Amino acid sequence: MTRTLITGGLVVTAAEETRADVLIEDGRIAALALPGSQQWTADRVFHADGKYVIPGGVDAHTHMELPFGGTHASDTFETGTRAAAWGGTTTVVDFAVQSRGDSLRAGLDAWHAKAEGNCAVDYAFHMIVSDVNDATLREMPGLLAEGISSFKLFMAYPGVFYSDDGQILRAMQQAGDTGALIMMHAENGPAIDVLVEQALARGETDPRYHGEVRRALLEAEATHRAVQLSRVAGSPLYVVHVSAREALAELAAARDQGLPVFGETCPQYLFLSTDNLAEPGFEGAKYVCSTPLRPKDHQAALWRGLRTDDLQVVSTDHCPFCFKGQKELGLGDFSKIPNGLPGVENRMDLLHQAVVDGHLTRRRWIEIACAAPARMFGLYPRKGTLAPGSDADVVIYDPHATQVLSAATHHMNVDYSAYEGRTVTGRVETVLSRGEVVIDRGEYLGRTGHGAFLRRSTCQYL
Repeated sequence: MTRTLITGGLVVTAAEETRADVLIEDGRIAALALPGSQQWTADRVFHADGKYVIPGGVDAHTHMELPFGGTHASDTFETGTRAAAWGGTTTVVDFAVQSRGDSLRAGLDAWHAKAEGNCAVDYAFHMIVSDVNDATLREMPGLLAEGISSFKLFMAYPGVFYSDDGQILRAMQQAGDTGALIMMHAENGPAIDVLVEQALARGETDPRYHGEVRRALLEAEATHRAVQLSRVAGSPLYVVHVSAREALAELAAARDQGLPVFGETCPQYLFLSTDNLAEPGFEGAKYVCSTPLRPKDHQAALWRGLRTDDLQVVSTDHCPFCFKGQKELGLGDFSKIPNGLPGVENRMDLLHQAVVDGHLTRRRWIEIACAAPARMFGLYPRKGTLAPGSDADVVIYDPHATQVLSAATHHMNVDYSAYEGRTVTGRVETVLSRGEVVIDRGEYLGRTGHGAFLRRSTCQYL
């Protein structure tokens, strides 16, 4: 058994801020106490004076090695989880994918094979259901028993991931009966496909048109429809990557009625905009993701939604594709640009910048980045907080250090940064995962295979 002591820091959780020493034994938080009040001895001592001591981040939406548009996401579980650790995230929940015509089990087994023995931090899976039918519906309870307690459906991407309203209703009914959570990509895919075809026919091929055809109203319409289907089914609903104020308004209206409806947004929608999609040449391709970036005036509504708890979680939807050779597949046709942005390494720092800028309190930062995703997906209090018995996923965070985000210094396996040249205040100093030091003062001390698969319970907000 090893003992680690973190002393002198300001412990910040979603519930409170307090100056405390943190004692870690055998991979778990053993105790917290007023500084100097206990005569603890330890094998290893970290002095956190002037720093925050916070839970490791929980990124509940990543796509490592995801096949998409004839290529695949450039981060592997090895590189992606290492980058997550550099950014203070110690748990990722990735998406196992059912291929059309195959079973859910085959998709889950394939993702276990990708991740097992390769992760630097702990990981779990959601299940993407691409093919809703009698057989896959029967599989859902068995996966739930294995700790796969959330299932993602798509109202977009006809022919790839798309489910129609009848399929969505059936999956929601099954989720409602078993306690699983349905996650929804809410965009009206068939309508978007019409607008894509019309734009290309007019010669509108540049990356900025990706945002113009994926209309905010089509995100809002799909969000409204998903809410109503979930009401009919008696099922909870979690809408991923909310980007538009009109879609947020649908979630807020549902929550005002007391419905079990939840929402997530991502840093790209809080910090980037259609101005990036419109960058000259083909540079805008770097920012193609779905849902798309919106005009800047949507950002205020999203920040407000985070403060009012109409949005509960900030995840990254980390799905990186290199500019050279991958994003370039869409030269001359924006519809062929692989959809996705890198961000798993930047989330905690960008959200701390939001604290500095006055958008969020410190405790709300930890709520949306650590505690709420852990509760939403059945991992709390093992993850997402610092309390006796919790896993010792701990970050010592320097709130005064400044850094410049850049592809030259990040650790994600992608050749550009979506936040290139942006200066942020705050930086990870030390990261522990289950008590093991992964990052310390600019040095990577982790190891491939340390990360363990997490069996999740059901959503703890229900």
